[in-house]
Amino acid sequence: MERPKIEGEVRTDRGKNAARRVRMAGRVPGVLYGAGAENMALTLDPKQLIAALHSQAGHNTIFDLNLKGGESSPAMIVESQVEPVKGRLLHVDLKRIAMDKRLRVSVPIITTGEAKGVKTQGGILEVVTREVEVECLPADIPDQIAVAVDELLLGEPVRLADLQKIVGDKVVLLGDHHAVICHVVSPKAEEVAPAAEVAAEAPAEPEVIKKGKAVEEGAEAAEPEKPEKEKKSEKKEKK
Repeated sequence: MERPKIEGEVRTDRGKNAARRVRMAGRVPGVLYGAGAENMALTLDPKQLIAALHSQAGHNTIFDLNLKGGESSPAMIVESQVEPVKGRLLHVDLKRIAMDKRLRVSVPIITTGEAKGVKTQGGILEVVTREVEVECLPADIPDQIAVAVDELLLGEPVRLADLQKIVGDKVVLLGDHHAVICHVVSPKAEEVAPAAEVAAEAPAEPEVIKKGKAVEEGAEAAEPEKPEKEKKSEKKEKK
């Protein structure tokens, strides 16, 4: 398959003001490095760069970079800066690629189909990892790794080792091969509030405040004490 082409020009002036002038001229400032060669400041065609970034391979797209009056070499976009509001491409870092040397890149993972554990057992497909780092020759970089989940039952996982079988021997998946990529899990049950919390939320009964001396249940009320004068009168009558 023929690689896409991106045209560029070498620029000698650097810095924020120089980059601003490049953007005002309708170009994108960038830097090219790698493969043991000299770093270069470039101006690039934004339409060609956007087409590469929006392709299926995205940042992993390898293209032929043709510099006006200069070198022509395979390259890829390592990093891009985008203006957050208008989505305008502001700057790119490019790396020269040696097609005969292995390199490491991150590749997205997608799932296809509907798991049996979702369809017949009421489970939920949970995707744990959405990309994986791989090592391979530039020509063997997969655009994405598709995982068919149709036969996946409740509680069954797809692990990194399962993806290795999909990509074959030319691509080495890096990381723990026991790591879970996706699995079917049970829906989380609604949490029941503890009894203590329910009691705390219930409105408290109004407290009855009793005045006077408390009387124990079953006991008769004490006879009120007579005034001092009545006591003296009773003593005289006894005499």
